[in-house]
Amino acid sequence: MDLSSEQIARLYQHYTLLLEWNKKMSLTSVKPGPEMVIRHYCESLFFGWHLPVTSPEPAVLDIGSGAGFPGVPMAILRKDWHLILVESIQRKAVFLREATRSLRNVQVLAMRAEQVSTKGDWVVSRAVDPQEVLENVPRLAPRIGLMLGEEDFSDLRRLLHIAWAAPVRLPWGDRRLCVYGEFVSRGT
Repeated sequence: MDLSSEQIARLYQHYTLLLEWNKKMSLTSVKPGPEMVIRHYCESLFFGWHLPVTSPEPAVLDIGSGAGFPGVPMAILRKDWHLILVESIQRKAVFLREATRSLRNVQVLAMRAEQVSTKGDWVVSRAVDPQEVLENVPRLAPRIGLMLGEEDFSDLRRLLHIAWAAPVRLPWGDRRLCVYGEFVSRGT
């Protein structure tokens, strides 16, 4: 994927703000520098790039957004997508509001996923228990995208109410996957 200089600048702006805020509160335990860039930004961009979106302006709910991953990089990558960052920890939600102030395609909801009434096209998440996210499909969205380990996905594959596409391996090793699925009515 090619990123414009504006997109790179926005990602860097988020990165510097994250470093500043992380000194005062725990937003991420990943060390600054190349590890953080790969683990948070590159993985989120890769995930968003491979999300099989078919509608022109989809609404994507990022459950447990934390410091904004994968939602913020996805919003920067895809200006035509509407990203809804759902974060129940108030301090993190305050950070997300500050970090996305200039992103017109982002909305922050400071609440638990169970409290959200907004419906979207996709629910996405990383670093959140996949079972908790799946409990909100299809109530919040009929499609789901997760970044997780191979072992976690092998457990989810058995679920009959989600039709999973072939997983996409993250290119940075450690047996992590991007998986995308769609709710299947139990009657079909």
